[in-house]
Amino acid sequence: MAALTAWASFAAGVAPDELEIELLLEAMYQRFGVDFRGYARPALKRRLTELIRAQGLATISALQERMLHQPGALAVLLRALAVPPAALFDPPQHALLLREVLVPALGVCALPRVWLAECAGIGEAWALAILLAETQLHGRTEIFATVSNEELLAESSEGTLPAQNLAALQQRYECSGGRGKLADYLEVSNGRASLLPQLAGRITWAHYSPVTDASFNEFQAIVCWRALPDFGPVLRQRVLRLFHDSLARFGVLGIDKPLSPSDGMADRYQQLVPGQGWYKRVG
Repeated sequence: MAALTAWASFAAGVAPDELEIELLLEAMYQRFGVDFRGYARPALKRRLTELIRAQGLATISALQERMLHQPGALAVLLRALAVPPAALFDPPQHALLLREVLVPALGVCALPRVWLAECAGIGEAWALAILLAETQLHGRTEIFATVSNEELLAESSEGTLPAQNLAALQQRYECSGGRGKLADYLEVSNGRASLLPQLAGRITWAHYSPVTDASFNEFQAIVCWRALPDFGPVLRQRVLRLFHDSLARFGVLGIDKPLSPSDGMADRYQQLVPGQGWYKRVG
């Protein structure tokens, strides 16, 4: 009875669309075990609004009904809420930081492991693999690219790019500091480009959710900068603690923005790039 009274008090002060979002998130968790309850509401609201418009629905409640009763509707919803796939070497500024900060740090490790948490598809994973190949680090570095959406995981692990895009990708690669030919790291067949097998073989794709899962290995570097802005304050702290527990001493952490006092982690890291979320773990 007390719980119902508390919920009624909460609902009375919430706008209808915000209440619909809370009910949708709770239904996703209770029915399918998918937990988005700790995500920042502005980002969720924006993506849900785009989805209901695209599907010709009037309300989020209608989306919830479809999710609960229509086969395949959950997969569509999860795709809409997932981290958008990244294009190769996009943005070039991020690849520059990988080149200037991450690659030198990995060069002093015997057998480095890099975790791309909530990896934004082949664009993010391939870019790192190519950067490592440029510095002859690919043969001893293993990349773990994890994705919480199983459908997107399957697409990423078997992904290719249109070969007709290689000229534009070459320009972006050069803007990121690349001095060779991007085509040297790819093979083309039937109009599609794929990563060379010796590079693709160094990427382990896996299903993993930083929201609910525990640490699964120790890494010399962890990069997660596209998904973190979607997390609410409590979830963000939970994920940052997970990364700290998974990062080797003196390992490199790359996140979306500099650590703040509310993150409670600043004293455990040394900032590597002023104004950027790149750190070395020192505590």
